[in-house]
Amino acid sequence: MFMQSRTEFNMEQNPPSLHDDHHDSSRTSPSSSSSSQTNSTSSVQQQIVATKSWPQKLVESAPNSIRPYLYLMRLDKPIGTWLLIYPGLWSLAFADVASLIPSPYNATLLAIGALIMRGAGCTVNDMWDRDFDKQVERTKMRPIASGQISMRNATIFLTAQLLAGLAILVQSNYYTIALGASSLFLMFTYPLMKRITYWPQSYLGLTFNWGIFVGYASFAGFCNWSILVPMYLGSIAWTLVYDTIYAHQDKKDDKDIGVKSTALLFGDRTREILTGFSLIFGVCTSLAGHNAGYDLVEQWPYFLAIFSSVLGSIYKIHTIDYNNPQQCMRTFVQNKWIGFVILLGIIGANWTKRRKEKQRSE
Repeated sequence: MFMQSRTEFNMEQNPPSLHDDHHDSSRTSPSSSSSSQTNSTSSVQQQIVATKSWPQKLVESAPNSIRPYLYLMRLDKPIGTWLLIYPGLWSLAFADVASLIPSPYNATLLAIGALIMRGAGCTVNDMWDRDFDKQVERTKMRPIASGQISMRNATIFLTAQLLAGLAILVQSNYYTIALGASSLFLMFTYPLMKRITYWPQSYLGLTFNWGIFVGYASFAGFCNWSILVPMYLGSIAWTLVYDTIYAHQDKKDDKDIGVKSTALLFGDRTREILTGFSLIFGVCTSLAGHNAGYDLVEQWPYFLAIFSSVLGSIYKIHTIDYNNPQQCMRTFVQNKWIGFVILLGIIGANWTKRRKEKQRSE
């Protein structure tokens, strides 16, 4: 339930060119040219440092002995954790209808568990894909592929992460423990999918959205399948959208080394197919809301959140350049706001539902 795609979340961009214009250099002395280049380099470095996020700065400030492990679990790139935790928070909000804010205790456990197990999933992913990663420009310096972390040490680190995840999981009820443990099969087998099918993104959807069942069960002690199954299917469609966009970044390298993806499968039809999956996301999540007792008019915040999310997603699908890795990355990262908007929609719908029930009782 806890990983992202093989080329996950490398958000560094190449710095601007440091070369002076050749027309000006012919009129500049060597010393002044050297000084100008030094100042230019310093300016660029300052810009790069200024644009780094606080997780990146945190990881870079860590001791050398542990820094590779923080990179291995992608602690410097939290987007994967956000995409993992939101489906769990959605279902938690469906379960905890009586509260304005979904159970802070359960939400905290979900967040910590997502952070830990996303790291474990990335570790598994990099262990399986170390030979592939060596052949892809953006991933060849990952800790395992580059030799900074041995397979033995990666295995020890993975074991520690799994034990930490278990420590979080056992804070919940037995039903949730069983659900959480059952996701390990998906986590360990996901990296194999890109070797055997052009649909690894669909398997990632199965894996990454398992938190929908865990989040609901952690509060209710059971699963309301009429709500959770359509929500799960819709979320798989959402994952297919954002991870296909992400996979377009490495489609050339993937094709050369034999890695399969929906980006390669869809090709020039990506816009049309992803539009279809966005609509499936909208239909399935609307059905989940209907089964939760949401009225289209009275619980309008939820359906407005779905409509705006689908509309925004389709707009992005049709306006980005799929041959531009930077645009693909930006669009991929922006999907965290879809997760946030849907969560606000559920909270808003619960509020209107409680208010209506209170009015009827008076």
